[in-house]
Amino acid sequence: MADVLSQSEIDSLLSALSTGEVDVDEIRRESEDQRIKVYDFKRPDKLSKEQMRTIQMIHENMARLLTTSLSTHLRTMVDFEVASIEQLSYDEFIRSLPDPTMIGIVELYPFNGQFILEINPDIGFVILDRLFGGLGKSFNKVRAFTDIEKVVLKRVFNWLLGCFPEAWENIIRVEPQLMEIESNPQFIQIVPSNDMTILITLQTRISNTEGLINICIPYIMIEPIVDKLNAQQWFAKTRQEQTTKHIQSLKNRIKEAVIELEVELGSTRLTVSDLLFLQAGDVIRLDRRVNEEVEIRIGKQVKFRGIAGTYHKNRAVKITEVVKKGEEGEIDE
Repeated sequence: MADVLSQSEIDSLLSALSTGEVDVDEIRRESEDQRIKVYDFKRPDKLSKEQMRTIQMIHENMARLLTTSLSTHLRTMVDFEVASIEQLSYDEFIRSLPDPTMIGIVELYPFNGQFILEINPDIGFVILDRLFGGLGKSFNKVRAFTDIEKVVLKRVFNWLLGCFPEAWENIIRVEPQLMEIESNPQFIQIVPSNDMTILITLQTRISNTEGLINICIPYIMIEPIVDKLNAQQWFAKTRQEQTTKHIQSLKNRIKEAVIELEVELGSTRLTVSDLLFLQAGDVIRLDRRVNEEVEIRIGKQVKFRGIAGTYHKNRAVKITEVVKKGEEGEIDE
């Protein structure tokens, strides 16, 4: 906050101006010099501070979504937070990447063009170790990813991209699609080298290992919606009233959600010795008769009962009973 002058200070200033002790022209020149700002034409800032702040809010929301999503998939403690957001040229971004690394080239409908999602090797190998049954330890030596590891990481990219629509929904509805993955940054050229990009760096912590995940979005890609990147747009959508139409839309989306049903035909107990000597053609006797009802589960809860059989030469189950609330059975851990 600027200092407030007292009456005596104002009187002294006026007296100095009238006697010529203070030169008004000199004060004006000093003030104009202070307004001069150094500008680098090689790295022009495309977004204002408010627009950068909106980008930060979008990706802080994304960091929370990624924390929940990846924790579920990896079954371990995962934490994401926005480390930095910068405007830099595409060439500077590419030269900052290690080789090898994992780079996903992604299209983001309705935008034209592509952006880059990069998983640092430190984090990439920890994710792979965890998915392959390990404890999620980092490798001391970085090496190239194998073909099998690339296939697994492609699934990880899709997990990460699954959080983009919800993170961006307050600004625009987006649909990401992974086009290809690459390990050598020099083979990636989505925009000219001098084009400006917005680089969002996410600090990632998995178990006891830390690393970075980078999102590089070319400015030319999001230029059509730059005017929407403001706090008013963000909070207006956030505070949107839950109208009847909005609630009905949510219900319709829930109805389209895909769930898995499991039918338990029966159970039995085998000794390890019996299991080791099983051969093709052996019959395992279950604890249910063919015409007895089977349990149909959603997750761990028994929601229906039915009769197993065939329909048009396909295995099927006919629902005979809907299990009422409070009567659901649950699988023992």
